[in-house]
Amino acid sequence: MPKTALVTGANRGIGQEIARQLLQRGWYVWLGVRNLEKGKNAVATFGQTSGQAHLLQLDVADTSSVQRAATAFRAQSPRLDVLINNAAILDTGRQDFLTVAPDDVARTLDVNVLGALRMIQAFRGLMPAGSRIINVSSSAGAFCSGVSSYEPVYSFSKASLNVLTCHLARDLSPAGIAVNAVCPGWVRTDMGGPGAPRSVEQGAETPVWLATEADPSFTGKFWRDKHEIKW
Repeated sequence: MPKTALVTGANRGIGQEIARQLLQRGWYVWLGVRNLEKGKNAVATFGQTSGQAHLLQLDVADTSSVQRAATAFRAQSPRLDVLINNAAILDTGRQDFLTVAPDDVARTLDVNVLGALRMIQAFRGLMPAGSRIINVSSSAGAFCSGVSSYEPVYSFSKASLNVLTCHLARDLSPAGIAVNAVCPGWVRTDMGGPGAPRSVEQGAETPVWLATEADPSFTGKFWRDKHEIKW
């Protein structure tokens, strides 16, 4: 039976490209999207592939929506081999923590961090030993060279996602589920802007590698360009 993946935020950008590359490998890919029409438009761009694309309506910031999505998924698929938590927002720009509205910080964390947690809690029961969870993070959340001044709230959310990745890697180790974070780099998307140096194809490359080719023993690590990097 072909492998099955679920990618959130898959109607555009890196998420859409991850889905496309997995479909080209013959996977069954579920595109987690808030808007079904936008999801259909994304699927229409894939053309002929050896895999199968399916839409799953969900909002990672809404616990009930995620739970309904898990129920709908379970009714149509017996297992989930790879969960890629890609959905994220960047709404606060370069506002610093002295001026940003706390509610805006909370919304960013609700999507970028708790969204991944909701997905993992809702879908982990469908994930057998050997399955993989990939959290799309950013080096903006890394501490190794000092805290990034780039987009402070976004940076805060990605640092939190990295910590969550480490905890979940430990928590899910007994179940044989690998959990890793990946930095796709600065990519030309709606979020990254037209001046970014990387294409979506390049941005999707390492997440797809983690999903398909990386050693299954890798867990609790942070990756970029198929190499482990420091937190």
